[in-house]
Amino acid sequence: MLYFNKAKHAEASIIFKLINLAYRGETSRQGWTTEADILDGLRVTTKEISRIIKQDSSVVLPSFIIVGKKNDEIIATICCEKYNTEAHFGMIAVNPIAQNKGHGKALIKAAEKITFLEWRVKSFALDVISVRTELIAFYERLGYKQTGGFRTFPVNPLVWQPKVDGLKLVRLEKLID
Repeated sequence: MLYFNKAKHAEASIIFKLINLAYRGETSRQGWTTEADILDGLRVTTKEISRIIKQDSSVVLPSFIIVGKKNDEIIATICCEKYNTEAHFGMIAVNPIAQNKGHGKALIKAAEKITFLEWRVKSFALDVISVRTELIAFYERLGYKQTGGFRTFPVNPLVWQPKVDGLKLVRLEKLID
């Protein structure tokens, strides 16, 4: 069973390693969330993780990172950002060797609960690379629905490089009852 809390600045490098481990390179292939066949490079930098952790509620776009721990080891993480009355989730990662054990579902549910209590949002949203059909199906099983909205996959050649042309992001949303 995981327990969840907001990330601390001292955990930034661990979160950086976990996110990149889950998405990129050969080690990511141990789990089902790998993007190794469609993207090279990093998913995120330590600097970006540190910037999010350092923010507080006084900034224009409040955000924080939640970590899931088992035996005091961070095995899951999610970035939560507030846009008006919506909580947007990103950088969702579970250690590849800990996947398929319900930790991802527990992480999403914890993020929904924490962001609702903290921000009183009316909906949750996330963007998924369109070719990640198994990941889209996972979020749909958790109650998220495709909005029909697409946007071009962002270009950031200093951090990541697409291996596939024409990548798009699919927007999924879940309204709070």
